Amino acid sequence: MVPKHRNKRLLQLAVMGIFLVIGGYILVQALNNTAQLFMTPSEAMIQQHKLNDKIFKIGGEVVPGSVEKDEGLTTRFSVVDFKKESQDRAPDAVNIKVTYTGVLPDLFDEGEGVVITGQLIAPGEFKAVKLMAKHDSSYQPVME
Repeated sequence: MVPKHRNKRLLQLAVMGIFLVIGGYILVQALNNTAQLFMTPSEAMIQQHKLNDKIFKIGGEVVPGSVEKDEGLTTRFSVVDFKKESQDRAPDAVNIKVTYTGVLPDLFDEGEGVVITGQLIAPGEFKAVKLMAKHDSSYQPVME
């Protein structure tokens, strides 16, 4: 005959184990939903067949000379992969043409980094719904 307190302890351990598994699952799902990852333009073009009608993020550099502003709040520009260590751009770098309607961030400029949220509307064309300008992390004191 098994003592009653032993069965009660096993039941408590089983319930705690179930709660730990459920809690771990909820934690992993919450972390996956808040990840702020983005694709490069090259990666987006490679996977464009998977990305049709899906909202995702692209991060890259605004191509100098590509920014065109309309009378309203619509801005068109091209984005390319971030530069590598060397200043030369690869000859096969992928440009994606972006259309954004809204107020541009203060840090938005040609040759600067951006992260845009939106969807591909055609091969090589991206309609942005959100635009964030990136800045470098090298803070230097102001010289007066």
